[in-house]
Amino acid sequence: MFKLVLSDTTIIKEAFNSISKIVDEIACIVDEEGFRVSAMDRSHICFVLLNLKASVFDEFKCDVPEKIYIDTNEFNTILKRIKKSDVLSLSIDSNDLIIDLEGEFDRKFKIKLIAMDYESPVPPTVEFPASISVPSNIVNQAITDMELFSEKTHFIINDEYFFTKSDGEFGDAHFKYLHGESINGSYDSCFSIPKLKDIFSASKFSDNVTVNLGNSMPLGLNFELITGDGELSYLLAPRLETEDDD
Repeated sequence: MFKLVLSDTTIIKEAFNSISKIVDEIACIVDEEGFRVSAMDRSHICFVLLNLKASVFDEFKCDVPEKIYIDTNEFNTILKRIKKSDVLSLSIDSNDLIIDLEGEFDRKFKIKLIAMDYESPVPPTVEFPASISVPSNIVNQAITDMELFSEKTHFIINDEYFFTKSDGEFGDAHFKYLHGESINGSYDSCFSIPKLKDIFSASKFSDNVTVNLGNSMPLGLNFELITGDGELSYLLAPRLETEDDD
């Protein structure tokens, strides 16, 4: 019913490297517009949205809209086998998702589609008072630094800087980045570092990430392809200061 061919496999590998850590089963929607996933983790802490337009793919054929349900860990296990020279093809055959990898040598994998009754959640609308663009690798490094002393970190944006900080029993860590954007006020929210690390497993999806923040509000993170043909977005609930660290 559909066939998707992708030579820039980093896009889908990076996305599912993160998605598989957040949700274990998802509905993938394929229609004339492209390939989409929207899902919420079981704890209802993190929402993820992947939207790849048809133009991302080298070949995109979809006769009728399809919704397929897959195990993200099974899918990601196969995606990890992709080599740099491989071209990825996705199609379905009966109750199987077919993954073809063509390169120096050709490989074919099948994973069983899941039978489930699941409606993809609609992305919530949140108005953020602060929004900045930061290199993805810099935020990823900051999170790794914060993890040295705690399992939670504050994200702070003011008129000059983007900060992160963590305080633990044995020490603390601070990070500061001059963002150079127009921000009115200062905004601060606290988030789970393990959840942030799951999200930034996709840091190579895009060179930059848009950080959306408010006071004691969810964190919005948006990785967008430089071509504008695809995006990977997250909404992470804030962590209460009264929560235990474990």
